[in-house]
Amino acid sequence: MSDDATPAVRRVKVGTGPETIRTLKRELTEGLLPDTYVSDGALVHMETVSGGLAGAADEDSPLPVTASMVNPAGLAGLLAEHAHVYRTRVRKDSNGDPEKYDEECTPPREVLSAVLAGKTWPGVPALRGIIGAPVLRRDGTLLQEPGYDPATGLYLASKVDLPRVPEQPSPEQVAEACGFLLGRFLRDFPWSSSADRANYVALLATPILRHFTRSLTPFGLIDATMPASGKSILTGGPGMLYGQKILTWPEEDGELRKSITAVFTEQVGAVIWDNLTEGTVIDSAVLAQLITQREWSDRQLGASRNIASVNDRLWMATGNNLQVGGDMASRTVRVHLDPNMPHPESRDQSGFGIPHLDQWITSPAHQMTVLWHLLIMVLDWTRNGAPRDAGLSMRQFTPWAQALGGFLAHHGIDGFLTNITDVRAVDEEATRWRGFLSAWHERHGSTPVTAAKLRASADPVQLGGELHDPWDGLFITTKNGRLPNAIVLGRILNGQNGRWRGEYVLRAEPSERGDRSVFHVEHHGD
Repeated sequence: MSDDATPAVRRVKVGTGPETIRTLKRELTEGLLPDTYVSDGALVHMETVSGGLAGAADEDSPLPVTASMVNPAGLAGLLAEHAHVYRTRVRKDSNGDPEKYDEECTPPREVLSAVLAGKTWPGVPALRGIIGAPVLRRDGTLLQEPGYDPATGLYLASKVDLPRVPEQPSPEQVAEACGFLLGRFLRDFPWSSSADRANYVALLATPILRHFTRSLTPFGLIDATMPASGKSILTGGPGMLYGQKILTWPEEDGELRKSITAVFTEQVGAVIWDNLTEGTVIDSAVLAQLITQREWSDRQLGASRNIASVNDRLWMATGNNLQVGGDMASRTVRVHLDPNMPHPESRDQSGFGIPHLDQWITSPAHQMTVLWHLLIMVLDWTRNGAPRDAGLSMRQFTPWAQALGGFLAHHGIDGFLTNITDVRAVDEEATRWRGFLSAWHERHGSTPVTAAKLRASADPVQLGGELHDPWDGLFITTKNGRLPNAIVLGRILNGQNGRWRGEYVLRAEPSERGDRSVFHVEHHGD
C-alpha cells in the first residue's frame, strides 16, 4: 500500500495466466486506468505530447494530446503507473516455515496481448474524436470543459488557454466580437469581393458548428493573384486554432490517397495542401470522394487491414490562380485575394488593424483572442434560435450552406457563396468541354457523327509547308494532353452523354445499324 504522501492506487491481485486475463479484463472495463477509452473496438489512452513547438501559420500545428492505441508494452507501463499489480508468493521464514507475501509483478506479454485481443469493452467510454477548440453540441450548448465529454464522445484538448465563454453573451460582447473579427483581424486582407470575406468567415467557424449542423463540409480553396497576399495566414486561422497538418500536393491520385489516410492518424482539425504550383488544376476523383463522405476507409499503411475514420477535418488548399476540374467545382468554396499591386509584401502596415499579422497569429494569447470572439458570435446566433438561410442550396452541402448562411446573415456579413459563378469560371474541365463542344457544333451542327470520323477530323493538315491543327487546340484530350484514339474517344464521349457544358449538351445514340454509337451536339443558346 502507498504511504500518505502518494495517491492511493488500486490493488489488483493476479495469479495464473487465465486468471490474470480475466482479472485484468474486468478491471479495465471498471475504469482501472484513467483517460482510457475505446475507439473502433480497441483501447486507446490519452497522452500529452512532449516537446511540441508553436509553428508559423504555414507549418504543422498538432494538438497537444494524442490517443495512442494500447499495445502490450503500453499496457504494462500503464499498469505500473496507475495500479499495484501483485501476486501472492510463498517463502520460508526464519524458522523454515512457509510464509505468504505479496510481490508486485508485470504480467507476461502473451497475457497482456490476450487481454487486449477482444473488441468488446463494456463500460469503457467511446472516444469519437479529439478536438482542439470548443464545439457546439447537437443541442446547441457549447462543449468547452477540457477533457472527455460523455454527451458527444469528444475529447477537448484546447490549443489555447481559453476563459469560459458565456452561454448568453451580452450585446456589448457581441458588438466587440464583430468589431474585432471584421474590423481588425480580417480588415486588411485584399478580398476580391465581399463573397470572399464571407466565405472565409464561414470556413473559420465550420469546425465549431460541424457537430451541430451534422453536415458535410465543402473543400476550401484559398488563392490569390500574387504571392505574399496572405493566403497562408488565412488557412493558419482555423489551422492554428483547431490543429493543422500541412501537406504537399501530389501528382497522382494514388499518392493523394496515401497522404489522406496517413493524416487521419494525426490529431488535427484542419488539413492544408499549401502553396500549390501556380495555375494547378485541382481535379481528383479521390479528393471529390473524400469531400462527400462522412467516413474515410482505406487500407492501413504498412498493414493488410482496412481502417475507417470519421471525416471530421476541414480540407483546404492554397496557391496562386488555382483552377478546379471535374466534380470539384460543385464541391468547392473559393476565397480569392487580389492585392492589385506588384509587391503585396511591401504594403505599409502602419495603418493596419493588426500590423504583421503573420507573426501576431502565432502567439497563443492572440489565437485565444480570435477564438473567444468567434465563439461569442456563434453563441449569440444560437441564443437567437440559430436561424438558417433556407434559400441557399449546395448539393450535398446544403445543410452546411443554410446554417452558415444564417450565421453570417445574423451578423450582417453579406456575400456568402455569391461567387459560385467564379468557381465555375475556374473549372478547367468545364472550360475545355465548352470550347470543344462549341467548335464541334460549328463544324457539324447537330448532324450525328461517329467517334472515328470525329477523331479523323483532328489530324493535322499540311498548309503552306507547315502542319496546321484544324481544331485550333480545342479538340478534347486525355489527362496527359494527348489526342485520344477513336476507341478511347468513344468511351469519353459516352461518359459525357447528356452532360451540359454551358449552352451545349452532348447526345449519344445508337447508329442506324445499331453496331456503334453516334454523337451530336445540341446548342440551346439565346
